[in-house]
Amino acid sequence: MSVFDLLKTKVKNGKKTKIVFPEGYDQRILTAVANLNNDGLIEPVVLGKPAKIQAIASKSNLNLSNVTVIDFEHYSKIEQMAKQFIVARRKDISLEDAKDKLKTANYFGTMLVQMGQADGMVSGAAHSTAATVLPALQLIHTAKGMHRVSGSFIMERGKEKYVFADCAINIDPDAATLTEIAYQSAQTAKMIDIDPKIAFLSFSTKGSAKGDMVDKVAQATKLFQEQYPKIPADGELQFDAAFVPSVSKSKAPNSKIAGQANVFIFPELQSGNIAYKMVQRLANFTAVGPILQGLAAPINDLSRGATSQDVYDMAILTAAQSIVRDD
Repeated sequence: MSVFDLLKTKVKNGKKTKIVFPEGYDQRILTAVANLNNDGLIEPVVLGKPAKIQAIASKSNLNLSNVTVIDFEHYSKIEQMAKQFIVARRKDISLEDAKDKLKTANYFGTMLVQMGQADGMVSGAAHSTAATVLPALQLIHTAKGMHRVSGSFIMERGKEKYVFADCAINIDPDAATLTEIAYQSAQTAKMIDIDPKIAFLSFSTKGSAKGDMVDKVAQATKLFQEQYPKIPADGELQFDAAFVPSVSKSKAPNSKIAGQANVFIFPELQSGNIAYKMVQRLANFTAVGPILQGLAAPINDLSRGATSQDVYDMAILTAAQSIVRDD
């Protein structure tokens, strides 16, 4: 079963979720929303002027009946929302400034999630990553016990499924941040029925090389093993020691996960980003993501080159994150 078939099953069998789409004037978004609505998997909430959205939908013969559309620029409860915005923002700002922020679709959509009127949000088809992530950090904040957000990719080829992180957010994470990224990635792995076995990757295996970069990974491994002893993890490991059983026997013979790792934590963003793209292009893996991890509620970012199918898939993933979080 593919990742998205698995997630669709989880969403179908879980609680009905509301997912916000701030980019209501984008045809790709509306196509995905119509398909999601027809499939009955989630309850889409689209932001924008209803007449304009309906005109775009009509030109493409899209059925948006029973889809909730909110004109965020003329919202009747903006005063109440602005007051809650100030509380959520955790910063001294005026009521008028809060109202101005809420005239921006991404801030308005994020506040719907923050107030519990939606379960998650998908944006980025027409906005930058920063325009999606910044409101989430300011209003949703990180999950309990977390201090950072990270970005993972699910790498899939046939029956093979792995999680790579961080490939999108943290440029040069310290040991404590790597520990959080690993925990967050373990939860993503569990969402797709992977029993996580975490490898903290390096150019060194168990002290075969020296240096600050190696020390950081070794320290992250130690912190993780102390904080999450029930999740199998080891490091520092070179990729071949983490993945190839025959290599692990010679390089890390006493490791409990070497040679069988399925969640790979890269020492910094550069190597993680390069690795997922290489595996995607050279080994014909599908890269699902980036999946934003560590937020108190699921907010996910699309590529501006996303197709309507990409939007559909990311909405399913976001709904699944919400269901797993509530379990």
